[in-house]
Amino acid sequence: MITFLSGGTGTPKLIRGFRTSYADHDMAVIVNTAEDMWFSGSHLSPDIDTVMYLFADMLDTARWWGIEGDTTHTYDFLKKIGFPEKVVLGDRDRAVNIARAEMLRAGQTLTRATRTLCIRLGVDAAVLPMCDTEVTTCIRSGDEVLHFQDYWVGRQGKVEISGIMRKCEVPPVATQEVLAAIHDADAVIIGPSNPVTSISPILECEGIIDALRDQTVVVVSPFIGDAAVSGPAVALMEARGMAPSSAATFDLYREFADIYIQDIRDPNALPHAIQMDTLMTDLEAAISLAEGIQAHL
Repeated sequence: MITFLSGGTGTPKLIRGFRTSYADHDMAVIVNTAEDMWFSGSHLSPDIDTVMYLFADMLDTARWWGIEGDTTHTYDFLKKIGFPEKVVLGDRDRAVNIARAEMLRAGQTLTRATRTLCIRLGVDAAVLPMCDTEVTTCIRSGDEVLHFQDYWVGRQGKVEISGIMRKCEVPPVATQEVLAAIHDADAVIIGPSNPVTSISPILECEGIIDALRDQTVVVVSPFIGDAAVSGPAVALMEARGMAPSSAATFDLYREFADIYIQDIRDPNALPHAIQMDTLMTDLEAAISLAEGIQAHL
């Protein structure tokens, strides 16, 4: 079994490459939930849904979120009657959010609700929330504190960041399902997802780092030089007082990383890193990277 730590779009792109050589039931994905939010009476869990839709062969891979071919009739009509939403949700995507909210209100854990949705959507992989308690990544901009979704979707990342914080009523603890997925894996792969807001929330869950120390862990850098492959990683790394680079990313994972993969284009090659083409511009590139990683396991 292969286990991934995932958030955003970088790791799901890599997972798509691994699906050509691993059966879905031989893969587990531990997913960041610190970008979840209650939204228009439903529960939005964007990183879980991206992974779930990928394995259900429903994902809109042009955008790497939402359901391919989805409509937005509900969103459009809400706007027409004077209740515009900050997030554009497709109608089928919204149905999943509503179903999840109903299960959570009924007292189910997020892990159980996710498993139910996976069964209904025909997903054979183990899609695992990082924890079953609420954790929220917030962005401080001057005197204003924004939920990550407000920062990235509502403001399109166009605000000055003065700080990043995680809010939670109780410290997050990795579920037994998550710890088992790490323990039972042949290897754990941290793909090129944002280190600050996608992977760090997972690592902050009690039990995760200790479990990773006992595993073979592969890390794929999300940077080429001082540029991120996608998303707001540069601004977020700088807000945390870190350089936006492969070297700084490696320092974050140093205590448990066994294999570190850096892009062949990176002008600052690290002596301990393995250089590969990490720009997954299409399925063939994702398959090539996945095969390259497997060759080093």
